[in-house]
Amino acid sequence: MTRLIAALAAMLGICFQAQAQEFPARPISMLVVFAPGGATDVLARLVADHMARTLGQRVLVENVSGAGGTIGGARGAQAAPDGHTLTVGSLGSHSAALSIYRSIQYDPRNLTPIGLIAGTPLYFVVRSGLPVERFQDFAAMVRANPGRISNGHAGVGSTNHLACELLRHVTGLQMNFVPYRGEGPAMNDVVAGQIDSACLLAPAAVPQIQAGTMRGLLVADTRRGALSPNVPSAVEAGAPDFIFQGWNAIFAPRGTPERVVQRLSAALNAALDDAALRRRIEDLGSIPATPEQRGPAALQRLVESEVARWATVIRAAGISEE
Repeated sequence: MTRLIAALAAMLGICFQAQAQEFPARPISMLVVFAPGGATDVLARLVADHMARTLGQRVLVENVSGAGGTIGGARGAQAAPDGHTLTVGSLGSHSAALSIYRSIQYDPRNLTPIGLIAGTPLYFVVRSGLPVERFQDFAAMVRANPGRISNGHAGVGSTNHLACELLRHVTGLQMNFVPYRGEGPAMNDVVAGQIDSACLLAPAAVPQIQAGTMRGLLVADTRRGALSPNVPSAVEAGAPDFIFQGWNAIFAPRGTPERVVQRLSAALNAALDDAALRRRIEDLGSIPATPEQRGPAALQRLVESEVARWATVIRAAGISEE
């Protein structure tokens, strides 16, 4: 009997070890916390395809939008910590939201970081039919019509919303903010002429600016973007304090085993090391994470610093979920 128990224990140990070595054992779900078409969605799909080839399993992107990305963030945080459910979040959903949403069901500082995908410049855009050519012209229009010029963003607490609030803070412009369930729907309504303006991240804004379906009035940086040389920097546009960059990163639930984390992080790094994929990210106007910015430890430091930074900004601005 003793020998039988020992043999069974050994067999169970071998089974558990085999299971541990087989990750991923099934397709991986990659939750995107915003609607299709925005920067977070576009970047997630690019890296998901490459990571699938490295991992030998499909990586299925699913959009779970709403409440500034916190609905998808909560679902990802509450998934089984086995590496088969990942979340692609943003500055808004995985840093600033902690200071905005009273009922938020996760603390981004306690999640398991996988790695940073890219940093992303932000553009201020207007519908093509709006009779303004420069940001100064737009500002004059808003001041002449306070609260009447509409501005779309991806939901309260989203990266786009924070950018809009920063713009309001540094310029005093009083616009009619219109929240959406993601950046994609806001972008679509600018193109359709349903709203006047929006704060959009580069992957959403740059292709539309290049196609002429919307007009870029500035990029929130100290210099012009390489893919949008005709769009002035914030400094050139007369808004020198409107400097802003978003980011997107991959997270796993708290308690995900270290071996799984390292496998996933290595797959993300392989994607970012691919010259063709880096070019595709850059062609969208985003900036792929550098080797120094990559890895779980670097992402953990970024999240902790961003949570602290935006807590101060949000309190000062009085931003809330209502």
